[in-house]
Amino acid sequence: MSGTSDYIPPKVWTWNKANGGQFANINRPIAGPTHEKELPIGRHPLQLYSLGTPNGQKVTIMLEELLALGHSGAEYDAWLIRIGEGDQFGSGFVAVNPNSKIPALMDRSGPKPIRVFESGAILTYLAEKFGAFLPTEPSERAECLSWLFWQMGSAPYLGGGFGHFYAYAPTKIEYAIDRFAMEVKRQLDVLDRRLAESEYVAGNQYTIADIAIWPWYGGLVKGWSYGAAEFLQVENYKNVLRWADTIYSRPAVQRGRMVNRLSGDPSTQLHERHDASDFETRTQDKLAAAE
Repeated sequence: MSGTSDYIPPKVWTWNKANGGQFANINRPIAGPTHEKELPIGRHPLQLYSLGTPNGQKVTIMLEELLALGHSGAEYDAWLIRIGEGDQFGSGFVAVNPNSKIPALMDRSGPKPIRVFESGAILTYLAEKFGAFLPTEPSERAECLSWLFWQMGSAPYLGGGFGHFYAYAPTKIEYAIDRFAMEVKRQLDVLDRRLAESEYVAGNQYTIADIAIWPWYGGLVKGWSYGAAEFLQVENYKNVLRWADTIYSRPAVQRGRMVNRLSGDPSTQLHERHDASDFETRTQDKLAAAE
C-alpha cells in the first residue's frame, strides 16, 4: 500500500455536496430542521419514531421483550422514519431528537410528555421505568452499563467506519478499510473473550447490554451486515456466534427485528407497528396479497 496521497487538506474545510457517497443527500455539516412536518401520535403511551437499522432494532427488541414479560405499559406505536428521504430533518422529529438520528421516543404515559433520544439512553430509560433487563445489584449493574457504553462507543467504528468505507464509500480506500477492519476484528475478539467466560455479555443474565450489542455484532457474525462476513472471517469468533444464535432464538428479538424494517423478505418487514396483531396481519407480504 502506498504511503502517499494526492490529497492535501486545505486551510479551511468546505462542504463538497457531491462527495458523500451513498448518503450524500442526507449528510450535511449543520443541524436543525430542513422542513416543517409534525410527527404522528398513536394511541399507546410510548411513541417510537425509528427505522429498522441496528440502532432502531435495539429499542423495538427492548419493547417486545418488555411486552413478553407482561408489562402492558410498554405497548407502543412505531412510526417509520425514512432517513433516506430526510424524515429525520422534519421539525417534529428534530423537536424530539435535536441530533436528527433514529431512534427517538416520546413517553406520553405521564402528565408531561418525556422525550428520550440516543438508543442507549432509551434502553436505560425503559429498563428503569419497568424494572427489567438492568440488574440492581451494584456490581452487576456496573458491568451491564459498562458493556452498554462499550457498544455505544465501539459501534461507530463498525458502522460509520468499517461499514461506510467497505460497503458505501464512492471509492475503495485501502488504508481506511484496513484501519477499520482491524478495529472491528479487535472488538469481535473483545466480545469473544468475554463470551468465553460468560453466557451473556454482562454475566449470567440477559440484559440491555445484549439488546444493544446484538443488532450490531450479532448481525455482523450472522452475515447480515455489509456483506463482510467472509472478509472479516467471522467464523473464528465461535463464542460470539453461539451468543448471537442464543439471542436470535428469542421470539421477542425476532419480532423486534421486523419493526420498521425496509429490507429482506417481505414477510419480515413490518413497516409500522401499532398493535401486537400487526405481526400477523400487516407485514409487507400480507399487505401485498390483500391488494
